[in-house]
Amino acid sequence: MLSATRGGVAPRRQLITVVRKGSRELQELPASTDAFVWLRLYQVEMDDQIPCGRRIPLRWTLRSSSRPLTYHAVHRMFERANVRAGTSSTLHALRHTAAYRMAEDPTLPLTDVQRVLGHAQLATTQIYLNPRKEDVIRRVLAHHAEQTRQAAARTAPSPRPATAPSH
Repeated sequence: MLSATRGGVAPRRQLITVVRKGSRELQELPASTDAFVWLRLYQVEMDDQIPCGRRIPLRWTLRSSSRPLTYHAVHRMFERANVRAGTSSTLHALRHTAAYRMAEDPTLPLTDVQRVLGHAQLATTQIYLNPRKEDVIRRVLAHHAEQTRQAAARTAPSPRPATAPSH
């Protein structure tokens, strides 16, 4: 899991520097444009309540002694949001969702996914190649619909060529 406690942000390069939970090493990771849009909106909303900067932590308490949030504090915050929303998602489930989405992208090498996730062994990353039941159902139904469409196109009568009127 990642911790951005001592990490930094480079929006122009679309990178977030994180501290790896296990090794405590700094690692730059690419993030989506949307992630930076949401981060900027959060920073604007928080105005002067939280420090901002390239090497400043992203997560802060909003209590009187503002300080970076720990992973466990973010986890608890997520739990409280789940109670309010009536959901049961976890931070780890978000990580798994991102991992599955990256692993199923045929243009993204699995070794890149491995690096982003921080797995020492590629075999650990390969578990995300096992599709979820709902994904299999969705893809197979799409396959059947495409097969039906192609069959209909093959059996549809071709338009008759226009003939010149006979005199």
